Formats: sequence, C-alpha cells, structure tokens
Amino acid sequence: MDKNVNKSIKPVTHSNTGLFYKIFKLFTEIRPGEEAVTFLLMLNIFLIFTAYYIIKPVREALILAGKGVEFKSYLSAVMVVLLIFVVKAYSAISSRVSRQKLISWVTIFFISNLVIFYVFSLLGIGLGTMGIIFFVWIGIFNLMVPAQFWGFANDIFTPEAGKRLLPIVAFGATFGAFSGSTIARWLVTSLGVYQMMLFSAGILVLCIFLSLIVHRIDLKKNPFRASGAEPAAVTNEHEKEKPLDKTGGFKLIFKKRYLLYIALFVLFLNFVNTNGEYMLGDIASLWANNTVNAGTAAGLSLDQMIGKFYAEFFQVVNFLTLFIQLVLVSRIFKWFGVRIAVLILPIIALGGYSLIGIGATLAIIKWTKILENSTDYSLMNTTRHALFLVTTREEKYKAKAAVATFFHRAGDILSALIVYLGIHHLAFNLEKFGLFNVALVAVMLVFGFIIMREHKRITAKNSIANP
Repeated sequence: MDKNVNKSIKPVTHSNTGLFYKIFKLFTEIRPGEEAVTFLLMLNIFLIFTAYYIIKPVREALILAGKGVEFKSYLSAVMVVLLIFVVKAYSAISSRVSRQKLISWVTIFFISNLVIFYVFSLLGIGLGTMGIIFFVWIGIFNLMVPAQFWGFANDIFTPEAGKRLLPIVAFGATFGAFSGSTIARWLVTSLGVYQMMLFSAGILVLCIFLSLIVHRIDLKKNPFRASGAEPAAVTNEHEKEKPLDKTGGFKLIFKKRYLLYIALFVLFLNFVNTNGEYMLGDIASLWANNTVNAGTAAGLSLDQMIGKFYAEFFQVVNFLTLFIQLVLVSRIFKWFGVRIAVLILPIIALGGYSLIGIGATLAIIKWTKILENSTDYSLMNTTRHALFLVTTREEKYKAKAAVATFFHRAGDILSALIVYLGIHHLAFNLEKFGLFNVALVAVMLVFGFIIMREHKRITAKNSIANP
C-alpha cells in the first residue's frame, strides 16, 4: 500500500462520528465516514420496496377481480418469455449510457408506466385487460428495479465493505416491505386502488434523487475506497461514467462458470420455494375446510379461515425476517463469511422437507415454510447480492439483472409444471412433493459448494491483481 496514502488518512475518533454511525455500530462493523452512503443506500432500497408493496395489493385486486386465480399461473409463463427481451433491452441500454443515466432512465420508465395505468383507469379500460397488463408489468418491475439497485450498491462497495455493510442496507428492503404493506392497508380505503399507483410513482421519484446523490459521492470521494483499507478494481471517476461494454447479460452468464452456477442456484432455490408454497396452500385449505365443516371455526367462513391462517403465517415470517436481517446476517457474514452463508438456507430446507416426506402435517409444513421464507427474505437475499461483490461492473448490472429476473421466474414455471404433473399424472401426495423437494435441495447444495469454490478462486485472483 502507498505510504503517502496512509499519511494522508487522518484517524477519526469516535467522538466526531454521527448518530447513524453509532446506530449501525450496534449491528455491524462500520468505519467512520461510511455511515452516510450506507444510510442513503438503505433509504433508497427502503423506498423501492415500500413503493412495490403499496401497489402489490393493486395487482391482486385487478387480476383476481378481472380474471381469477387460475389465470395467474398462465401469466407467469408470459413473464418468463418477456423477461428474455427485457434483459436483452436492459443490456443494450446499459452499453450506451452512463451508470446514473441508466438508473434514472429505467426508473423514470416505470414511473411513467404507473401514470399511464392511472390514465387507463380514467378512460374506463376493463378490469380484465388492466389486470393482465398490470400483473405482467409488476412482475417485471419488482425484479428489475431492485436488481438494478443491488448492482449499483455492489458498484459502490468494495468486496470487504460490502461483506460488512450489505446486511444493513438489505434491512432497508426488509423494513420497506413491512412498511409498504402497512401503508397499503391505510391507502386502499382512503385513496382507492388506482390512486395508489400515483403514490408509488411519487416515492420512486425520490429514489432517483437518492441514487444521484450516492453517485456523485462515489465519483467525488468514495468513503470505502478512500480509507485505504482495500484497493478497488475501478477507482477512476471517468471509468464510472463510461457505459458498460456491449456483452449481453445472458452471454455473460453462460460465459463465466461462477455466474452460471449462481443463476442455476437461484432457479432451484425458487423452484423449491414455490413448490413449498403450493404444499402450504393445499394443507391450509384442507385444514380450513375441515374446521368449518366441523363447526369449530367460531362462525368464520372458509375464506375467512384461510385469510386468518395466512395473516398469522405472514406475521411470524415478517417478524423473523426482521430479526434475522438486523441481528444475525451481519454476524454470520463476519464469523463465517459469505461462502458459508450460501449453504444455510439449503440445509434448513433439506431438514424441513425431509420431515414433510416422512409425515406432511400442517404444523411441519407451516414451520418449514416459516423458517425457509424468513431465511430466504433475509440471509439468503443478502447473500445473493454479496456474491456479486467480486464480479466486474458489467456482471454486477447485466448478469445480475438476468439472474434476478429470468432465472428467478423460471423457477416458478418449473414449479407450476411439476405441480400439474404431480397432481394429474404422477399421483403425488404432499409427502411425495416433500421428497421431490429434498432431491431438488440436494442439487441446490451441489451448486452451493461449487459457488463457494468459485468465489474463493475469484477472490484470490482479485487479490493478486490488486495487491
């Protein structure tokens, strides 16, 4: 390390650090000067998820009122096909404009879409048509915009800083989901379904300004690279302003083993999770029906019993997610590292679905899904983002977008296919679905171990390139 650089760094005492530093210090290792950007990034993803969860009930209202629940599964296939073209278009745009223009233009595009949907409602577009278009649109929005943000965050942090601070930033997403769903309950009665779209659009405008502030701080003096703690692959501000190269997201994934294994890992992760959602829904519906027929539902109807079950289920999942994200994730990263964190959710899923394979009771399936979902939304979600800290800028934006959209949704399609075959052709009961998931988790674990090996290799290679 350059001795002159070390001399230029003045030690910062604890006394002249701010409130956010002291708060973040309670949950992770943060260094003086890093708290401002960390807070801005956390606030940015908080607002993105708040905006999404405000309009998520709008999606359900439009599609269920217009087309019904069965139609939703067909639209998942449509989304997967469209995402191929969306990822290709995103890769093409990112090769032509700078980082900040890319983030701003993509966000403005989705903001304008929300305004257009509102105008459609004023023009009297039917619920059926509106429900289909909005369902597909939001399925793309809720994957593309967060994926773009995490690419941006990975571009700001060094691998060492990201390992320490991504868990805190990711807490913003977790809390945003909780806050957005709470706000939506208030808005749906006071504003109405379509007005909620404009409310979310206004929040997304704030996200553009926040990303612009972080972008300018990064160009002027990135606190994570200015500390001298770790050199960065890209430190020249002119490099940050250049468009990415012309290689597409899918091509990057199939060109590099590390990225391909992450993509397949995410695919199997969502495949397993969606299968579990079907199993939970099936046994919860059976339980509610039996309770109503037995006259022990305290006067509640079938749909009220199902709603009560899921309300309690989501309450526990959300509480555990917040706890794991705030208290455990940063400590797991610090004590065990990102590579070990990759294996924790598959091990939990392996144990849970093995128990289901032995005997699929409501309690076993419910708690398997509670542990799986809360770990997925917290630790696994943060780990997936952290795996891209060691990649190139093109891979952070383009490949990550492809993984978080196409490969994620492909898991939904495979799940829908196996559920259809299992019910109509293979005579699967819930125990057999559980055992099938055990086999899928075993494959996922293999990919996890390979990812660990590749991550170690790339980290060592980057260390040699930037001694």
